[in-house]
Amino acid sequence: MLQLSSFQTPFAIFAGYNNRNSFLMTEYDVAIIGSGPGGYVAAIRSAQLGMKTAIIEKYPSLGGTCLNVGCIPSKALLDSSEHYHNAVKNFAEHGIEIENPRVNIKQMIERKTKVVKQTVDGVQYLMDKNKIDVYHGLGSFEDEHTILISKEDGEEKITAKNIIIATGSKPTELPFAKFDKERIISSTEALELKEIPQKLIVIGGGVIGLELGSVYARIGSEVTVVEYLDKVIPSFDADMGKEITKSLKKIGIKFNLSHKVTEVSRKGNTVTVKAENKKGEEVSFEGDYCLVSVGRKPYTEGLRLENAGLRTNDKGQVEVNEKLQTEKSHIYAIGDVVRGAMLAHKAEEEGIFVTEFIAGEKPHIDYNLIPNVVYTWPEVASVGQSEEQLKNEGRAYKTGKFYFRALGRARASMDIEGLVKIIADKETDEILGAHMIGPRTADIIAEAVVAMEFRASAEDIARISHAHPTYTEAVKEAALAATDNRPLHI
Repeated sequence: MLQLSSFQTPFAIFAGYNNRNSFLMTEYDVAIIGSGPGGYVAAIRSAQLGMKTAIIEKYPSLGGTCLNVGCIPSKALLDSSEHYHNAVKNFAEHGIEIENPRVNIKQMIERKTKVVKQTVDGVQYLMDKNKIDVYHGLGSFEDEHTILISKEDGEEKITAKNIIIATGSKPTELPFAKFDKERIISSTEALELKEIPQKLIVIGGGVIGLELGSVYARIGSEVTVVEYLDKVIPSFDADMGKEITKSLKKIGIKFNLSHKVTEVSRKGNTVTVKAENKKGEEVSFEGDYCLVSVGRKPYTEGLRLENAGLRTNDKGQVEVNEKLQTEKSHIYAIGDVVRGAMLAHKAEEEGIFVTEFIAGEKPHIDYNLIPNVVYTWPEVASVGQSEEQLKNEGRAYKTGKFYFRALGRARASMDIEGLVKIIADKETDEILGAHMIGPRTADIIAEAVVAMEFRASAEDIARISHAHPTYTEAVKEAALAATDNRPLHI
């Protein structure tokens, strides 16, 4: 008698035959389409749980957008440009004398590429370590249990009891600003420039625009941001947007808020951007490069979702329920391709959630406690609700703020810009949100996430001993300010 594993079904066994019943396709408990942070983490967790796992990636390297043309390479360039900025602006104050530091853009890009390769190779190592089968090729649905993998040298099919769609997103184009990948570029091309732009126009004042704009501003470009709204990073607490605008102006970035871009054109090596300001007047900007960073859209091209009985909504997202199941309960979707913030760590949490759910466990995700970060310098980090959201809800709250310039550690490192803001329930003192801009806030925000996961009060953080001198003392002081308006160092 044929013995089925706990994850096999009779369908999965017989679905392995083609129309001529001439061969048995490889059959898996879980197959994942897309190897970004959501996909590869889901694969690892699936394998850890004892399920036979496959991952399909259309590109030669694993890691998706984040590792190859997103999070990792952008952080490498951000760090490189910050080192140069400090050499020019701050080293002399520290007593370090360097004559005429220069940017070698070729070496900067090469270092970034090495960092990407090391990270991508690490993902391949993890696939091998966990005995996960990796397929390179375009994965698409043959039917709701069968995936066709199209490669340069032919096609291959696999079947799976459970399938996870983790195909991510791609940059959004404006209808009048199509990427030519030379002068009118997306974030992908901005990570591979062969020269430092003399004048870089950035359309969009969101996370990507500010991060990459700051990279080139610090190494010598004249950067102009054109933003439709009246503020930057609109998904963050308003205080964070105001502070990062002030900070980036200090490195030379020019901001044109409340400007509606109407036309983008190129003539030779010159790009012209036309826009309407809030008075309805037409203004124009010229540069040798234009970075269009107006967001990203879910990527489902080539998946042939209809063969599995699936469809996308009007935003291009794959619809899922609270368990991240699609209309077909054995097909799941995670990360940028579904609703919610487009964040690598959100995709990771969803990947773990899905595989644990498939294995019969009872995982949970609190989307309110997924932090958001802008990796400029100073960094911006946020978790929970903003002051604006609480006002709209009519909820009674109190706030506490503490500025980094009051910390000895910040003065010692010359990182005095920014603040920590704690928002707590007015009656219960439970922390409802934490928002910070300053040195290493991308790391510091984890303290607030942990506290909020356990429904801590501002008083709880205020009572915890924080090492001195550290940047994290700003969190304690902000909590003291929120608790009883009693910060110690202001």
